Amino acid sequence: MKNTLEKMIQIPHDIIVSVFGQYDQNVKIIEDKLDVQIVNRDNEVKVVGETHNVDAANRVLKQLIDTANKGIEVTEQNVNYTLSLIKTKKEEKISQLNNDLVCVTPNGKQIRPKTLGQKKYIDLIRDKMIVFGIGPAGTGKTYLAMAKAITAFKNNEVNRIILTRPAIEAGEKLGFLPGDLQSKIDPYLRPLYDALYEIMGAESFLKNMEKGLIEVAPLAYMRGRTLDNCFIVLDEAQNTTPAQMKMFLTRIGFNSKAVITGDITQKDLPSGHKSGLEVASKVLKNIKEIGIANLTSHDVVRHPLVMKIINAYEHHENKKSKR
Repeated sequence: MKNTLEKMIQIPHDIIVSVFGQYDQNVKIIEDKLDVQIVNRDNEVKVVGETHNVDAANRVLKQLIDTANKGIEVTEQNVNYTLSLIKTKKEEKISQLNNDLVCVTPNGKQIRPKTLGQKKYIDLIRDKMIVFGIGPAGTGKTYLAMAKAITAFKNNEVNRIILTRPAIEAGEKLGFLPGDLQSKIDPYLRPLYDALYEIMGAESFLKNMEKGLIEVAPLAYMRGRTLDNCFIVLDEAQNTTPAQMKMFLTRIGFNSKAVITGDITQKDLPSGHKSGLEVASKVLKNIKEIGIANLTSHDVVRHPLVMKIINAYEHHENKKSKR
């Protein structure tokens, strides 16, 4: 006979909606994953199920309460990630994520690492001069790098922010479009503009852009320059050639920091061409001033379906490589 347990937990009235989620979506995830029943009676919550499952659910709820008490939005990602850490007995590390505030956006959104992989990535950016953030879509590589760049700029640690991407098709498929080169390349840089608007605010971004203190430009514009007192983010670096990557890395000057992000599995280079990101991460891995953060599907912070898609593709590629 299974050992069943009924446990009560107090949740303050002002955060119970945050902990339970819209239409109780958060507790439904816990109930489904741990095979328990969670019932809310005023601000007293009853958890019913097998003893070990009730204990795990209780620990998840306590972590979510702590998250909500810090004013952090409790999302589906929080719940799923907390469940995964509970299963591996690492839930004490959640406080490290909750206590690491990167910055606050103009609309009050708090930007923090949401996974242990993101936490390592943020710590490397703090400690190293050059950091490679390598991993699949949805792991926050670019967003967190830009949040750190904007924070450094606001704290006067650097004088300028430079954001760049290789625009490998700019002279080909976009060639027929009207306008100058910048207007043709802008679609490739749009994700960087969008992140800047959100993290910095449109007014502050435009003001600093006009002053030349923020530059968003294709990688080709970096050639021949020396970048001192800058925070530089090179995005989509899997689409650089080894020569382009070497050119970029040798532009970095005094009192500068560079973060290079990319997903090696999504390169758009012509068939047979090596990725500069892949080569650099191997060639430079033993230089102590350089950090490499390898993010995985466990660090995906978009919709849970994104993680399933990434895992399905990884499984498919692994099967192909074994044939």
